[in-house]
Amino acid sequence: MAVSDTVLSAVHVAAKAAADKLSDDIVAIDVSSRLPFVDAFLLVSADTDRQVGAVVSAVEEDLLEAGFKVSRREGLQEATWVALEADGLLVHVFQPEERHYYGLERLWKDCPRIDVSGDLGISQTAVTA
Repeated sequence: MAVSDTVLSAVHVAAKAAADKLSDDIVAIDVSSRLPFVDAFLLVSADTDRQVGAVVSAVEEDLLEAGFKVSRREGLQEATWVALEADGLLVHVFQPEERHYYGLERLWKDCPRIDVSGDLGISQTAVTA
């Protein structure tokens, strides 16, 4: 199974919104062949609870403006790891310590990455270097 065009579009909208809020280490993972309820993860780091909140707000707003349905948001009160679900995309916004501790990239290392370098304003070679 492959990520649908709709979910890919949501990934790109969310990645750009996160990048616009100066978040770090933005990674998109295709989990469509492994999970029945979501097609892609977008992993994002933000340094403080305030920045986590700002990134989540921007991502949610941009997804809604683009016509996607945001169905759930968890973790905003603590703001160390917030999960936002929208139309087959699960956005994870972490503070760096939480991201390292849970290691989702490590857990999903066998899944293909989705290129979001164009949304971040950098080349793919800079992402993989």
